[in-house]
Amino acid sequence: MSQDNRLPDAEQLIAQIAERLQTLIAERQLTNIAIVGIHSGGVWVAERLHQLLAVEEALGSLDISFYRDDYTRVGLNPSVQPSHLPFTTEGRNIILVDDVIMSGRTIRAAMNELFDYGRPDSITLVTLLDLAGRELPIQPDITGQKLTLAANERIKLNGPELLRLELQDAK
Repeated sequence: MSQDNRLPDAEQLIAQIAERLQTLIAERQLTNIAIVGIHSGGVWVAERLHQLLAVEEALGSLDISFYRDDYTRVGLNPSVQPSHLPFTTEGRNIILVDDVIMSGRTIRAAMNELFDYGRPDSITLVTLLDLAGRELPIQPDITGQKLTLAANERIKLNGPELLRLELQDAK
């Protein structure tokens, strides 16, 4: 584990994302908004955005463990949490939040789960970081920052109280 000066301040990125998200909401004239975070780092980022945007609807969270396409290969995540959507997704404009997008597979799994709950009018994808390595044609609408890591590096978001990015050796 190491702190690296290449890493942005997570809380500052979230504030910038909130400003861009407010602009996007106004431009697209989105109403009936619900924010959904992907367990676990995405939920932490979504909590901050939910507060900054003062969204009235309760915050939702998804644990996509059972929706992953590698579930049969890697097994079940030992910290599986139940998904919590305290609203209907039908007809909603969903803001889907994750901490990092890389391959796009987590987002695909999250969208599959969301559609199992109903058909939203739209899904706006927001990520704190965008890393190289996309395997699926899924791009965030808003991202805090694009980063390029060495093959032996990995990013971890620590939280939930004070969100902090940490650079780690990939193992």
